[in-house]
Amino acid sequence: MQDLQHSAGVAWSDPLSDRLGEWDYRIVFTTGGPPFIELIEGPAGSPWDASAGARFDHIGFWTSDIGQGSRRLESEGLPVDFSGCPYGRPFAYHRVDSIGARIELVDVARQDSFLNRWHPGGESMPAIDEISKG
Repeated sequence: MQDLQHSAGVAWSDPLSDRLGEWDYRIVFTTGGPPFIELIEGPAGSPWDASAGARFDHIGFWTSDIGQGSRRLESEGLPVDFSGCPYGRPFAYHRVDSIGARIELVDVARQDSFLNRWHPGGESMPAIDEISKG
């Protein structure tokens, strides 16, 4: 947080602790509006395992249909790396091996609660599948 605050001039919300399945994790977002930078810290073996060191992990997009979006990404050669759906969390990570990172699809139905928590008063952002429709 400190490195990005000093180098990019971003401000941070207060970190939030949560649990998904068997993993406890901490998450924080930049304030001030999109694009949002998310830092997430999870234990070894979790979807956010950073035991090999800090890294750029993913780029997130809103989608109106995670299943359809995931099938499209898989057909493009980007396999599912982890899905929060079985845990009641509507998101999925897809591996992008060519850049060593992941794409995250998040259900657009969660956007209002996201904005209320991390960017109160902020405007909604289009879903990736709405952007691609032109």
